[in-house]
Amino acid sequence: MGTILYYYNRMQPETSVFKYPFQYNLEQGRYLPGFELAYTTYGELNPDKSNVVWICHALTGNSNPNDWWSGLVGEGKLYNPKEHFIVCANIIGSCYGSTNPLSVDPETGKPFYHDFPLITIRDVVGAMELLREHLDIDRIEICIGGSLGGQQAIEWAIECPGLIRKLILIATNALHSPWGIAFNEAQRMAIAADKTWTDNSPSAGSEGLKAARSIAMLTYRHYDTYNFSQARDNFDQIDDFRASSYQQYQGEKFRKRFNAFSYWTLTKMMDSHNVGRNRNGLVNALQIITIPTLIIGIASDLLFPVREQHFLQMHIPDATYQEIDSLYGHDGFLVDYGPLTRIIQGWERR
Repeated sequence: MGTILYYYNRMQPETSVFKYPFQYNLEQGRYLPGFELAYTTYGELNPDKSNVVWICHALTGNSNPNDWWSGLVGEGKLYNPKEHFIVCANIIGSCYGSTNPLSVDPETGKPFYHDFPLITIRDVVGAMELLREHLDIDRIEICIGGSLGGQQAIEWAIECPGLIRKLILIATNALHSPWGIAFNEAQRMAIAADKTWTDNSPSAGSEGLKAARSIAMLTYRHYDTYNFSQARDNFDQIDDFRASSYQQYQGEKFRKRFNAFSYWTLTKMMDSHNVGRNRNGLVNALQIITIPTLIIGIASDLLFPVREQHFLQMHIPDATYQEIDSLYGHDGFLVDYGPLTRIIQGWERR
C-alpha cells in the first residue's frame, strides 16, 4: 500500500509500470506469459475513493492524457487533478510502455514480432481490471473514451456492471463496421506491401506504415478540413500541392513515433470490437448498461458516423445523446475541447 499511496499523492502526471507475472489467457485461445502496462496517475485519490476518472485512450495514444487531451485534462480544465484522481493505462499491444510485439517473449528470449497474438478489446479490459485491483480502486466515478477508447469504455461497463458510475462515449460504436474494417485492411495492405514487412526487425514495414498513416488521415479528417487547411497555393498550380506534402509529413511523423507491428495489432483489435459477441447480440449487451451514459457524436465524422452513436443512445437505457459539428471530422474529439467541455459539464450538472 505504501507504494500505491506514493503514486496517489502526485499533482503532476506520474507514469509507472504495472507488471503481471502470470499467464494471461486471451479471448481467442492463446495467452501472454505475463504482461506489463504503462499507466499514468494524476491527482490525489480522496478518502472515500469517489473521485476516480479513468480515461481510455484512442488507437495511437499513450497513457498520459495530458499529452493528447490537454484541453480537457489539467489544472483549471474539465478534469482537474486538484479535484479528480485521473488514471489512464497504455493498452496491451501499444508501443508506449506496455507489452507489445517488440517486447521480449520470456518463453523464447526473443521479441514477439509477427508471433504476437491477436488482442481483443475484452483482453484490454481484462488487463485494466487487473491494474484497477492493483491500485485498490473499487469504483470508477467516470469512465470516458473516444474512438477505440470509447470501445474500451463501453466493453468495460458491460463486463463489470456496478463498477462505473457514469459513462462518457465519444465518436465510438458497439460494433466496428465493415466500413471501418475495410479502411483498416487497406492500411495493413500498405504495410504488407513493404518488402521489409516479413523481417524480424523493429523497423520492418516502416515505409508501409507511412502509407498506412496517410490512408488513415483521410478517415480521421474531412473533405472540408483539407479545403480549409491544405488549399492550393495558387489557382494555376499543377504539382507540389500542399495536400500532398501534408500526407507525406503525417506519414513520416507517425513512422518516427510508432511501429508497424503495434499498428497492425491495434487495427486488428479495433476490427474485433463487438459488444454483442457471446452475449446474445448487441441490444442485449447494451441493455446491461444501466448507469447514466453520455454519448457524443461528431456530425462530420466519416469513420464513426453519428448513426452509430444514435444506435448506442437507442439501446442504452439511461443514455443522453449530444452532437458537435467539427471542421476536423473524427479527430474533432481530440481538437474541439470547448464544445466537449460544455456538453460534458452540462450533462454532469443535470
